[in-house]
Amino acid sequence: MPHRLGCWNPAKREIILSSELVSKHGWDDVKDVLLHEMAHQVAHEGLAGAKETGHGSSFKQVCRFLSANPRASGTYPTLHERLNQGDPLDDNDRMVIRIRKLMALAESSNPNEAHAAMRKAFDLIRRHNIDLISHGQDQCYTSIFLGRPRLRHFREAYHLAHLLQDFYFVQGVWSQAWVLEKGRMGRVLEISGSVQNVQIAEYVHASVRRYIDNTWADYCQDKKLNRYRKTDFAVGVIAGFRSTLQQASISTQQVNDTGLPMCVDDKALTRYLARRYPHLRSFSRKGPSHDAQVLSDGTQCGKKLVVSKGIRNAAGFNNQVLEYHGKGSS
Repeated sequence: MPHRLGCWNPAKREIILSSELVSKHGWDDVKDVLLHEMAHQVAHEGLAGAKETGHGSSFKQVCRFLSANPRASGTYPTLHERLNQGDPLDDNDRMVIRIRKLMALAESSNPNEAHAAMRKAFDLIRRHNIDLISHGQDQCYTSIFLGRPRLRHFREAYHLAHLLQDFYFVQGVWSQAWVLEKGRMGRVLEISGSVQNVQIAEYVHASVRRYIDNTWADYCQDKKLNRYRKTDFAVGVIAGFRSTLQQASISTQQVNDTGLPMCVDDKALTRYLARRYPHLRSFSRKGPSHDAQVLSDGTQCGKKLVVSKGIRNAAGFNNQVLEYHGKGSS
C-alpha cells in the first residue's frame, strides 16, 4: 500500500498496515495507525458502526476509549512527521520568540555567555509551564517514543529519562514495543506531555545522547575502556547537566507557607497518562559497580554541555544542532 498507512477490511476481517510504515518508521508511528484501524474494527463489529460513515459517532466513541487518533490513517502524516512539521509561529507569542532568541545566544563561542543564555531559556520554559499548570489551562497532550526499542537498555537511559521528567514537564513510561531486528518484544521510553514540551524533551534527549557519544570518543582515546565504563561516563555527563538545570530552576521554585520548595504537579497530564496506562507499576534495580574516576570525569564534561538551536522553528527538528564548549568538537 504505497499511498496508505493502513486500513480495516471488514470483508476479510483484516487490519492491514503498510510495509513501508512498519519497516521504515518508529514503532509509535505504527501503534498510532494500528489503534486507528482497531477503532474501525470495534466500531464496525461491536457498535453497529457499519451503518454509519467511516468516521461516524461510533468510531469516534471507540477512539476515545482506545486513546486512538481518529485521523491517523490514509495519507495522513505519521505521528513524528506531524510533530516535525511544527506549527507556524505566532508573532504575538512573546514566550516562543524570547526562547528562540535565547537559544540563538546559546550558540556563543563564549562558554559563560552560552551557559547563561541556555539557563535563561530553561528558566523561561519552566516559568511558562508553572503558570499554565497553576491556572489549570487546558493543554493538548501527546505521546511519542524516544530512541529505538531494545531488549536491554543501559543504565544511562534511565538516568536521562528521569532528567527529562524532572525538568522538562513530561512524564515517561517504559513501554513494550516490537524490536524489529530481533523479532521479539522489548521496551522503549515513551514520553507524554504538551506538544511543545514533548518536542523540547525529544530534542534534548537526542542532543544529550549525541554529546555523550562525541565526548566519550575524545575521552577514551588511548584508553582501554569497555562499554560499562562508557555507561559510568554517560551517567556522569547526565549528572553534570542536571546540576546546571538545578541551578537554573532555583529561581523559579514556588514556596509554601513554610518557605520550602513546592512541587508543581500537572494533574491533567497525570489523568491523561492514567487513561493511557491504567495499570502502571514502578520498578527499580541496583546498578553494577562503577569507576568513580570515569564517573567524575563525565560529570565535569556534563557541566560544559550547552544545548542550542532547534527549540522551535517551522521546519521542526530535522536539522538538530548540538554545540558544547570544551575539549574536542561536536
